[in-house]
Amino acid sequence: MSHNHNHELKNYNKAFAIGVVLNLIFVIIEGWYGITSDSLALIADAGHNLSDVFALLLAWGANLIASKHPTEKRTYGFKKITILASLASSILLLTALGGIAYEAMGRFSNPQPIHGMTVITVAAIGVVINTATALLFVSGQKEDLNIKGAFLHMAADAGVSLGVVAAGIFIMVTGALWVDPALSLLIVVVILIGTWGLFRDSLNLSLDAAPGHIDLPGIKSYLTKTNGVTGIHDLHIWALSTQETALTVHLVMTTNSIDNDFLWKTQQKLHDRFGIEHATIQVEMESPTTRCMLNPNDCQ
Repeated sequence: MSHNHNHELKNYNKAFAIGVVLNLIFVIIEGWYGITSDSLALIADAGHNLSDVFALLLAWGANLIASKHPTEKRTYGFKKITILASLASSILLLTALGGIAYEAMGRFSNPQPIHGMTVITVAAIGVVINTATALLFVSGQKEDLNIKGAFLHMAADAGVSLGVVAAGIFIMVTGALWVDPALSLLIVVVILIGTWGLFRDSLNLSLDAAPGHIDLPGIKSYLTKTNGVTGIHDLHIWALSTQETALTVHLVMTTNSIDNDFLWKTQQKLHDRFGIEHATIQVEMESPTTRCMLNPNDCQ
């Protein structure tokens, strides 16, 4: 018996729209000042910020596609695309961090001065815009990997821009050019910690691993201790999307009758206590002659 609590993906369309518009405006501003001030650093960073616009569009598109209804071919719908989008987003971010780290290492041997107040001012604008965009997703990033990917992209850019401002001011005061690459590497390490977690979790979910927040021992204990249940097998838990978890299980019971009320209460408990939105339960009667092809004890 299958049950679905009609769990809908939260709507972040407004947040994505605002984020894309703000960052496109910033890319134009940064690119313009990069050209007029002859700053290769600003032009390169404008290109990096443009890649973040694509990352936002990727997450937004996944969120929109995931809301489409299931079809005869795709019976679970398109919700899993949010997991694939978060995986792609983490790979893009890891690549960007690698590029920043590579450039920073090069600057230790060939230090480059921060080109005046223009670069610092534009970077400060970037801190404001990227922080504002990141805040649009801060509430959802703890429960949705796709949203976490968008949040980390914006937080990373805010951190890098803040580093440019801090390094620029420090260099103007002290002349210590090593501060710029050192601070860049520090920011990369901090962001890498969160990004690696996003990559690991996204990869696990794409391979149908049980989501990290799921209490698997607790679920097993609850099911085996349920009144009338003498055993369980073929228990599977996986993510339908970055927000929705599914479960299938066979319950061996002392009764040979179907109790719809029992199934309803079990599904309700799995939902309310363990966060399982889509539970499918098969009931089997305990008997010496009862066999199940999916029970390891019955396999030959």
